[in-house]
Amino acid sequence: MTGKRYYMACIDLDGRSVLVVGGGSVALEKVRGLLECGARVTVVAPETVPELLSLPVEWIARGYHPSDLRDRFLVVAATSSTPVNRRVFADAEARNVLCNVVDVPELCSLILPAVHREGPIAVAVSTGGASPALAQRIRDDVAALVGPRHADLAERLRELRPWAKENLPTYQARRDYFQRLVQKALT
Repeated sequence: MTGKRYYMACIDLDGRSVLVVGGGSVALEKVRGLLECGARVTVVAPETVPELLSLPVEWIARGYHPSDLRDRFLVVAATSSTPVNRRVFADAEARNVLCNVVDVPELCSLILPAVHREGPIAVAVSTGGASPALAQRIRDDVAALVGPRHADLAERLRELRPWAKENLPTYQARRDYFQRLVQKALT
């Protein structure tokens, strides 16, 4: 196997401070996704697309400074400047701040998958940075399979979790119970 292997995880960004460096259309796309997950987003860029200013973000109208990383959980560099992107990554690494430099996997401590959301369900597809276009195509294929009936089922199963924890004494018993419910609902 060639290439880096990534540990897949879902990150709780609710209320966490995230910095986006850059103010163009790519930054706008990243900001929308971050806000959708409850992040508190600050954008630092000398100028920005107008749509970004209509979102609930703090905009710092200047270039990036290393001090912008203070108290950040995550930084996304979405500029067209390779030197700026490299600097953001190096500064983030030095401070142990998670960093994604858009479309440059070698300058990332985390990469962002293509995501399909349906209610509480999120299906993420990653090619390990090899091809965002392929990840997006697979995500679109998955979207045709995972729909509202799955989201409704997920909500019903979420409601049953407290009962199952109280009445089914082991992890295995709960796992088997939920597997039977899913099998019944989806066949």
